[in-house]
Amino acid sequence: MHNDTAAPRETLSLADGLVMVIGMVVGIGVFATPSLVAQFSGSSFNYLALWLVGGFLTLVGALCYAEIATAHPHAGGEYHFLSRAYGRGVALMFAWARCTVIQTGAIALVAFVYGDYAQSIVPLGAYGPAIHAAIIIAVFTGINMAGTAQGKLAQKIFTSMDIVALLALIVAGIVVALSGTAAVATPAAAAAGGGPTLLGLAMVFVLLTYGGWNEAAYISAELRDGKRNIVRVLVLSILAVTLLYFLVAWTYLYVLGFDGVKNSSTIAADVMRTAFGPAGATLIAIFVCGAAISTLNATIFTGARVYYALGRDLPGLKFFGIWDARGENPANAFALQGVIALALVVLGAFTRDGFKTMVEYTSPVFWFFMILVGISLFIFRRREPDRILGYRVPLYPVTPIIFVLTCIYLLYSSLEYTGIGALVGVGVLVAGTPLLLLSRKTAAAE
Repeated sequence: MHNDTAAPRETLSLADGLVMVIGMVVGIGVFATPSLVAQFSGSSFNYLALWLVGGFLTLVGALCYAEIATAHPHAGGEYHFLSRAYGRGVALMFAWARCTVIQTGAIALVAFVYGDYAQSIVPLGAYGPAIHAAIIIAVFTGINMAGTAQGKLAQKIFTSMDIVALLALIVAGIVVALSGTAAVATPAAAAAGGGPTLLGLAMVFVLLTYGGWNEAAYISAELRDGKRNIVRVLVLSILAVTLLYFLVAWTYLYVLGFDGVKNSSTIAADVMRTAFGPAGATLIAIFVCGAAISTLNATIFTGARVYYALGRDLPGLKFFGIWDARGENPANAFALQGVIALALVVLGAFTRDGFKTMVEYTSPVFWFFMILVGISLFIFRRREPDRILGYRVPLYPVTPIIFVLTCIYLLYSSLEYTGIGALVGVGVLVAGTPLLLLSRKTAAAE
């Protein structure tokens, strides 16, 4: 039975939040981007240092988000923050962007990675990757529609697979070290240093790999003792991810050598093949599928919350603002999100590289709104000087300034790097401007 008067309840524990955020961050990136980071870093020292710097910058952003989320906890996350800071018009544009570009594009992106690896295990013909991608989106949309409890259980299972895959890579490094076959892979070996531009491009890929931590904003209203636990969730999860990423990056470097890391297109499989033979490469492919599912499920879980918030604000979209009391989730919003993501999979199926298409499609729009969220912290501090905050970002205003400048640089880099794909994403964003007129009509009618 649906109940449009039901509202989000604090059903997520600290452990649930940690699993959710770690699952959103530790996904498919660490199995693909390190070779690109090595190509632009210029030396093994820079390559390793960039992963630590990326963890630091991610923590900076998370600390800024923590203050905003504890001051304004809401299932709408960034949609709610932007509405309070800039008004309903900007928030509606973000909701449109998230629904049609950012979140659904991310779901399709991860699904394509899953599809590529699943196709190597169970071939389904020329369009096999897209078929696998569509199936996995449909399955996990259905699981999350069944209820929040089911979504949490699935997340715990596949996040565990994710962590096991990373630990397997670290074990592979130990096996290679004990066998004495890592003679070509000296971690300290250095190549010619990379210039500032190339290092900046390397950081783009590092921060892409750390992406997903901001999704914690969407569980702030459902987290028990949210004002305190949201900070714990963000800090503890990012510290854990930084340690894991550094160890895995070091393992890649130790086993394959700096040149080997740069030239590898399937870096995780190459490491496992070195340590355990062909069976190891097949095994890691299975675990990469699990890692993709972990990220996919968490992204589906949090993404539908924006559709829900949008439906609560606009009478014309009221159907998507219904909270299903039985499943304790926005079931109708899940369904809409799934349909749009599947449409993007169809689009990606007609390109040569669905993953690359989705990266180009989503990045510029994502970083544009991240800039606005970062600036909103300054707006809230100035507008609400007497608000008692459960948490204040340390070293204000330096911390949020670092965050905003980082986002500005990444917006520039994503536009510079992605080319035509970025223009399509921006075009879809602009196509949502009629929502501004709808917002004004709704406001005038109230």
